[in-house]
Amino acid sequence: MKQGVYMRFTFILLLVGFMIAVQYNTVQQPEQRDTRDIWEIRQELSKEKKLHSELLSNIRSEDETIMKYENLQSESPAQALNDTLENLRAQAGLTEVSGPGLVLKIEPSLEGQVFGETVTSISPDLLDRLINEINRFNGHYIDVDGKRIITTTPIRDVNGQTTVNGLNVRTPPFNIRVGTDTLEEAELLYSYLQTSMIADDFFIDNLTLTIEEPISDLTIPAYNQKIKLNYLSEATESD
Repeated sequence: MKQGVYMRFTFILLLVGFMIAVQYNTVQQPEQRDTRDIWEIRQELSKEKKLHSELLSNIRSEDETIMKYENLQSESPAQALNDTLENLRAQAGLTEVSGPGLVLKIEPSLEGQVFGETVTSISPDLLDRLINEINRFNGHYIDVDGKRIITTTPIRDVNGQTTVNGLNVRTPPFNIRVGTDTLEEAELLYSYLQTSMIADDFFIDNLTLTIEEPISDLTIPAYNQKIKLNYLSEATESD
């Protein structure tokens, strides 16, 4: 009888000890450790705060648009629809934009010319990286060699030639014009690109990226091709 009690008591102690050991091991060695240093965490926090600020700005802008539309709708429904249409056209890149901005010059590097390196065209990957860098700092309106960049713009390699919107990008030199909403945004973009590593990527491809100082009056042409709508169709009066 006593032996059975001792065995049950020993089993319970072993079970409790095993559970304590598992709990201790879990606390001491978590499954995933955060190995980022303070600077990396601060950078991540800065990105999240910037995203939060952009979302709040977008919400505020949409609220203002709704209020304006409601006010105009009560006074002049036709005017409200026209204003909304023009705003959507501007957002889609279908209108010419004039305002602050800066010009980027893409040219063959001097070193490449000295060593006889042949520059054929800027690669699609490099052009994509540059556009992504511009978009990060509010470069809202972009024109690459006279070709307006919009949300659906394809940048591809076609038979060794880089194309934008299906049109060939000329062999450097050529310009990229970037428009912003304010001169302050243009200055921030200028400062960012000056310190970015993107220029080194151009140098590897035997190209130089020259970033000119911001100007207050720069014209970005409208997108002048037909936009392909894969999932939308034009409504008719019978609809």
